[in-house]
Amino acid sequence: MEQQPRNTWLITGAALSAIAAVMHLACLYFGAPLFRFLGTEAMAQMYESGNYAQPIIACVVLASILLTWSAYALSGAGVIRKLPLLRLALICITGVYLARALFFPLIMPYFPENSMLFWLTSSGVVFVFGAVHLIGFKKMLSRKIQ
Repeated sequence: MEQQPRNTWLITGAALSAIAAVMHLACLYFGAPLFRFLGTEAMAQMYESGNYAQPIIACVVLASILLTWSAYALSGAGVIRKLPLLRLALICITGVYLARALFFPLIMPYFPENSMLFWLTSSGVVFVFGAVHLIGFKKMLSRKIQ
């Protein structure tokens, strides 16, 4: 039986999500300077003042979500076994990335400490993530790897 070629778009999407997860976890090691570099001044200030709970929880939760998304992209690419609700999960992951990229003005008021540079940069990054996932998902459907 001939093996289907891997879906490089979803493999790339998995790598991007995993890199983002590592960046979030790296904030816990490097502390305030990395939080500040990434544009989250409030987290940097909390970390500097010794109030570690919220930054740690936020980073661990976000990294866990991103690693789960990475696993789903690898599953859709055929690299690992098929995970439950694969199609729905990939639709949701792609949708969250693209919604975050396109509708950031709606959430800006909830994070007034984040700079415009943060919003534009992070929105551009997650737009690329979403586009990569969208292309990979379409290729997955066209290959009938479900």
